[in-house]
Amino acid sequence: MDLRKLKTLIDLVAESGIAEIEVTEGEDKVRIVKHANAPTMPPSAAVAALTGVPLVPAGTAPAAVAPVAPLTPAAPEPAAGATVKSPMVGTFYRSPGPDAKAFVEVGQTVKAGDTLCIIEAMKLLNEIEAEVAGTVREILVQNGQAVEYGQGLFIIG
Repeated sequence: MDLRKLKTLIDLVAESGIAEIEVTEGEDKVRIVKHANAPTMPPSAAVAALTGVPLVPAGTAPAAVAPVAPLTPAAPEPAAGATVKSPMVGTFYRSPGPDAKAFVEVGQTVKAGDTLCIIEAMKLLNEIEAEVAGTVREILVQNGQAVEYGQGLFIIG
């Protein structure tokens, strides 16, 4: 995808009320998300961060750029059992309110259909329910943490 198009998309998201935009062009796919509490960076820096190619002013020679290795964080071995995955992008909450008791704790037995957590997405609170019965072996996400689609939330065994 052309860098000018990326810059235009970043400017569009930054200047409008849009929180997120996803564009697919051929095999290229770009998703830009604006977080209210995230520090802002100039669009040219954002394009450089997205592409790994620094933008240089016209008429100057670009410096040599070392290739960037993809980020692959080492994940700990998950406990045995079924992994409950996030069905959406949002913010993970273990309880219905700040002062309320958590829906589940490690070691607690749950039935299929029991509420495990809430994921807030676009100001809507979505209850995530257990799909299988068992014991909560591990909680993989911290309260208030942003989660991605398909990210593991709980292990139930």
